[in-house]
Amino acid sequence: MADTGHADLMDFSSDTSAPAHPAVLEAMAHVNSGNQSSYGNDEITAILRPELARVLETDDFDFWLCASGTAANALVLSCFCPPMGAILCHAEAHIARDERSAPEFFTGGGKLQLLEGNGAQIDEAALRAALARIDHDFVHETPAHVLSLTNLTESGTAYPAERIRHYASLARDAGLSVHLDGARLANAVASTGATVAEMTWKAGMDAVCLGLTKTGAIGCEIIVLFGDARSKFPELKARAKRSGHMPPKMRYMAAQALALFKDDLWLTLAGTANQRARQVSNMLCRDPETTLVNPVEGNEIFVRLGDETLKALRRAKATFYPWLDDSYRLVTSWATPADTVSQLAQALD
Repeated sequence: MADTGHADLMDFSSDTSAPAHPAVLEAMAHVNSGNQSSYGNDEITAILRPELARVLETDDFDFWLCASGTAANALVLSCFCPPMGAILCHAEAHIARDERSAPEFFTGGGKLQLLEGNGAQIDEAALRAALARIDHDFVHETPAHVLSLTNLTESGTAYPAERIRHYASLARDAGLSVHLDGARLANAVASTGATVAEMTWKAGMDAVCLGLTKTGAIGCEIIVLFGDARSKFPELKARAKRSGHMPPKMRYMAAQALALFKDDLWLTLAGTANQRARQVSNMLCRDPETTLVNPVEGNEIFVRLGDETLKALRRAKATFYPWLDDSYRLVTSWATPADTVSQLAQALD
């Protein structure tokens, strides 16, 4: 693991707080010479396509690069949900809680219909009920056009590939398109052992926002359209231009992706982050008054802390966030040092 120069070993605030991986910086410096065509027509972005085909195990896709997950989610959802339609998602989904109504704004008025379920995974009964209510002929109805899933979820749990496939099948049978918010997809893949393909197009996804920012990039999210959904690609590019999300020097974003995909570095880094989360979780749960809210299936820990553990973390000036129902969220990253566990142990003694 490269030295990140980050002195605060007790920072569990977010994986977006982590530095970029050195390989990403090296790749960007490598492409920083000479002139290249703008707006994704450069040689570096062209090289990314076959590498993505390797990662995805298919060539039946189109892709677009964005600097943020919010932009990626909102852009692609606006291609599938009309202004008078709705998007089904979990009540704790990032698009519902953390994107300041960006999907509604980008769709021109599309509505989010929020569904419940443990661990921020949609309950099947809730999904079936929502699908059964869809009536495009009823003027008072806001019919759903898209099902949006998140993996990892916002509660740190991982949908298994078979459950994604099952939900996508239910949605498709009801005439919906299916979108996956994969800001932490690498963590879900590393946790479940499924392949990227099994989590995406093989599971019936029409569109995926494949995130790399939380896995070592500076800022790189990849919108991927599969199969028949590729017909939306011209509209996606037009919406990207209109909203200011057509990067003029896309080669620098493509370089980040190429660096992380090389030798599957992104999955290795996600595995490291997941391992650190399990270690930190085990250390915290040595306190019998500390209990996990959800199982640790990625790089996020949601926990109700015992009083003594909470006091010890605050004395050590550890950085983490309060969450729902008197719980707390701690997040590890690829750059969380192994010494963090030792330091945590000392803080808790």
